[in-house]
Amino acid sequence: MSINPGDWSPPPKPTANRKYLAVVIPVVVVLAVALATGIGLLARTAFATEIRGTAVATPGASSAEHVLADGAVRIGDPHAKVTVRVVMDLQCPYCKMFEANNGSVLEGAVRDHTAAVEYSVITFLDRASTTQYSSRAGNASFCVANSGLEHYQSWLAAMFAQQPEEGSDGLTDDQLIRIAKTAGYTEDAVAQCIINRSYDTYLRTETKAVLAGGVDSTPTVTVNGKQITSSSALMTPGGLAPLIAAG
Repeated sequence: MSINPGDWSPPPKPTANRKYLAVVIPVVVVLAVALATGIGLLARTAFATEIRGTAVATPGASSAEHVLADGAVRIGDPHAKVTVRVVMDLQCPYCKMFEANNGSVLEGAVRDHTAAVEYSVITFLDRASTTQYSSRAGNASFCVANSGLEHYQSWLAAMFAQQPEEGSDGLTDDQLIRIAKTAGYTEDAVAQCIINRSYDTYLRTETKAVLAGGVDSTPTVTVNGKQITSSSALMTPGGLAPLIAAG
């Protein structure tokens, strides 16, 4: 889908609005009581539940493991003669269509060493949900990649299969964690990364760079650096396979 510069917004900043204060003030009181009664753990758990999934970006890590310098997640043989690059937003419905039609092609190409695939996940569709799902899902991409790449394509397929409707609340953090665990990312660190939005700042920085590089729609797909514009290649079952075979 086309990217309208007005659709993209910078990282949100915590503000002392009425809703925020309504959550924080009671927790401060609870923590104060907890110090005297020894129930601090319960208070912290309650607070985490309250803020989980809210659209407040936290200072994030500067980079993730197993990710290229430009923010793309590269899957497959490092010596593969063909490199497919896919720029996507996990809230983008056309990206979901591309994955449905060509996801298995890309998995097969990685499996038989025909091609390596670079997934460049960006965020510009936060306004299409009420909980900034686009950037929360994008952050989750780096959370799982940081853990390892073995399950990344399975995770990505599951994310698109469960993509929320535009204008909805989006998936909750608990749902994002459940998808990651089902795909094979069972570490507590991955779950905490999703809750904390640890790579939010990194994601947005990389998004700016990608958009500045000339990407104006998603999915943007290239094979060995050549952009594929054919709708039949992108949006029909297996349409990308002949182009990968041709190299």
